[in-house]
Amino acid sequence: MALLDLDPGVVATARRLAARAAAPVVALARGHTTVAVERATLRLAGITGADTGHPAGDVPWVNRVVDTVRAHCGLEHGVVLPVFHALRTHGLATLTDLAEATAAGQIRYTLPKGAERTRAARAATTAVNRGLRAIDRNRATRDRLVARLGDPPCRPWLYLIVATGDIDEDVVQAANAARAGADVIAVIRSTGQSLLDYVPEGATHHGFAGTYATQENFRIMRAALDDVSKEVGRYVRLTNYASGLCMPEIAVLGGLERLDMMLNDSMYGILFRDINPVRTFVDQRFSRQVHARAGIVINTGEDNYLTTADAVDAAHTVTVSQLLNEHFAQEAGLPDPLLGLGHAFEIDPKVPDSFRLELAHALLARELFPDAPLKWMPPTRHMTGNVFQGQLLDGFFNLAGVLTGQSILLVGMMTEAVATPFLSDRDLALANVRYVLDAAGGLAEDFRPAPDGLIVKRAHQVLGEAVDLLGRIVDDGLLAAIADGTFGLMRRPPDGGKGADGVIAKADDYLNPAAAALEAR
Repeated sequence: MALLDLDPGVVATARRLAARAAAPVVALARGHTTVAVERATLRLAGITGADTGHPAGDVPWVNRVVDTVRAHCGLEHGVVLPVFHALRTHGLATLTDLAEATAAGQIRYTLPKGAERTRAARAATTAVNRGLRAIDRNRATRDRLVARLGDPPCRPWLYLIVATGDIDEDVVQAANAARAGADVIAVIRSTGQSLLDYVPEGATHHGFAGTYATQENFRIMRAALDDVSKEVGRYVRLTNYASGLCMPEIAVLGGLERLDMMLNDSMYGILFRDINPVRTFVDQRFSRQVHARAGIVINTGEDNYLTTADAVDAAHTVTVSQLLNEHFAQEAGLPDPLLGLGHAFEIDPKVPDSFRLELAHALLARELFPDAPLKWMPPTRHMTGNVFQGQLLDGFFNLAGVLTGQSILLVGMMTEAVATPFLSDRDLALANVRYVLDAAGGLAEDFRPAPDGLIVKRAHQVLGEAVDLLGRIVDDGLLAAIADGTFGLMRRPPDGGKGADGVIAKADDYLNPAAAALEAR
C-alpha cells in the first residue's frame, strides 16, 4: 500500500530523465569492448587454469591468450575469431592447449577472412553456447532447490557477512551463520582484489579483510551451503562481488558456480576504486546481461555514498543513483525482481528526528521501486566503538527495515569499526534482528505516516531534489556529473582511473557470440 502519495507525474519524469541521462553512456558501452569482456567470453567458451610457471607468479591462461591476441592483431574485432582460427589451424584440441602453446611462443594470432572466418565464428559460437547452457542448468537447479527446500518464511532475508581470508574457515562460519538464521551469506572479497586485472585461480587460504573471489572458492562455498540448506530446511543464498576490473569474468564464474546474488553497481568502482568510468560502464553492461541470464540478484552500492557524503544533504543523490541503476539494469535485460537496489541507515543519530528521516528515505525507495528486492544497509559511519550504542542503533535500523518493507537486510554488528566480527558478535546481531521481527514483524500494517507530517514531506522533498539533479545531469552529461563529484563527493574524470588502457572501440565487424546471445535474450 502506498503511504507517501507520490505524484505519478513526478515519478514518471524522474524515470524519463534517468533514461535520457543514461542513454549516452549506454551508447558508449554498446560501442566498446574491454579486455575483461573478452576474457569473460573465453571463460564461457571453456578456458580455465593458469600458467603456474611464470616468474611473476601464476597468470591465468585467459589473460595470457587475450593479451597475446591484442598484441598480434588487436581486439577491436573480438577475441574469438583469432582464437578459434588458431585452434583449428594448429590442430589443438582445447583452449588450454592453445594457451600453453601461446605461452611457449608457438602461436601467431591473425584475423581470419572469408570461409576461415565463418568456420572460426561457428566454432566459437558452439563453445560459448555450451557455457551459457551450463549457466541455464544452474538457474534451473536453483529453482528446483528453492521449490524443494523452500525460501525463508518471510522477508526480509537476513544477509550476513563472512570474511576470514581462508575459504575453509569461511565455510565453517557460513554454516554456523545459516544455522543461526542467516538467509544470505556474503563472502567479502579480499581487500584490493577489485584492482587486480585478473581472477586468481584455485582455493585460497589467505586474504586481507576478506577471501579472494575465485571459481574454486565459489564452488566450495556453494557446495557447503547446499549441504546446510538441506539441514536447516530452506535454500541459503550465496553472494560475492562482480565488481572491479574483472566484473564480467566474475559474473560469468558466478553463473557457472550458481551464486545467487552479486554486488554489481554501475558507479561504485568509478567512485570508490578509481576505475576508469568508460571501462566500468562497458563491463557492468555485459556483466548484468550475464546476471539476467543466470537469474542472479544484483546488489547496488548506493549505501557507500553516505559514508563519504552527508546522509541528509546527499539523500537525493542516492535516489538519482537508484534510478540510473534501474535503467542500466533494465536496458541490459535485468528484470525488477533481480534488482537489489541499495540504500542505508546512515544519518547521524545526533540529528533531530533522525529516525523519522530514515523512515522517509526508506519508504521513498520502497515506493519508487515496488518490485525490486531492496537491500537495506546498517549504520557504519556513526558507529563509534560504543558497542551498547551500536546494538541500539542496529535495533532501530532493524525496526526501520520492518516498518518500510525492506527485502534484504544486511545484519548490523555492534562491533562495527572495532574489529572483524567474531561468531559471538554475529549471534548477538542475529538475536537483535530476531527480537525485532518477532516483536514488530507485522507492525507495517499499522504504520501510517501523517499525510502532512515530516516523513511524507521529507520523501517528497528528496524526490523533487532528485528530479532537479537529473535535469542537470541530462544537460551536462553523466560522465561530467561524476567528474564534478556529484556522487559521494568523489571526482572521477572520464579519461582517468585504472583500467582505461583495457577499453577498445569495436570495429564494424566485431564478433562476440556471448554478447550476441545475451542481447537476443
